[in-house]
Amino acid sequence: MLTQDEIKEIFLKADAFLEGHFLLSSGLHSPYYLQCAKVLQYPQYAEVLCRELANRIKELKVDFDLVIAPAIGGIIVSYETARHLKVRGIFAERVNGKLTLRRGFEIGKGERAVVVEDVITTGKSTRETIEVVKENGGEVVAVGSLVDRSGGKVNFEVPFTTLWRLEVPVYEPEKCPLCKEGKIELVKPGSRDIPIK
Repeated sequence: MLTQDEIKEIFLKADAFLEGHFLLSSGLHSPYYLQCAKVLQYPQYAEVLCRELANRIKELKVDFDLVIAPAIGGIIVSYETARHLKVRGIFAERVNGKLTLRRGFEIGKGERAVVVEDVITTGKSTRETIEVVKENGGEVVAVGSLVDRSGGKVNFEVPFTTLWRLEVPVYEPEKCPLCKEGKIELVKPGSRDIPIK
């Protein structure tokens, strides 16, 4: 089993633990950002992390038929974790702002799913993915993530496992001390850091 320090070391090696002033997908601001795509670009890191996640999901002792994640961040995590669990790996993506199944993906009635993510902060996209599974007749039996930024505060009402649990400060935009200081430009990370005007 990988330790928290070993997992952090992988993120640091990939230059994926960033400091600055970030607008998160949740709408909150934070002085830190975990850019999992920078870690997952290295197949050797993706394999190590997702194999560890798969092993921790097995330890939950739940029966499952597939792994699903929200796109884009969860696509590689879903595929690579599913590969180690020897089940299907699919993803949901946004259409007009709502997560849905596309590309011919289906969830059969009664199929049991594990929802996986790269990073969980508020759990919003994970909860939306849980709803996609339910709307398609499936059942979510567990949730897993590479990183839990909430410090263990999120609750999905099913077993939840993560590789790296840390509590990173997040702020409502109107209460953000970094905005009040005005010294560090707010950026929205992604495929490219985009300054917010």
